[in-house]
Amino acid sequence: MSERMLGEPLLTVGEVATMMRVSNMTVYRLIKSGQLGAIRVGKNYRLRRRDIEDYLAERAVQVNGDR
Repeated sequence: MSERMLGEPLLTVGEVATMMRVSNMTVYRLIKSGQLGAIRVGKNYRLRRRDIEDYLAERAVQVNGDR
């Protein structure tokens, strides 16, 4: 594991769900489908903030307000 990764904050599923404004189950589904990378710590998952930000940035859409 690189030194850069060691300094990154790891978030719980609950924290990610709150950040994304979705349910915990949605985060678990995204992990299971491979859409979100996660680190398994015992029976729990931890996610890197950078991975969440990348996931959200990849799915951002531009809204055109010219109606």
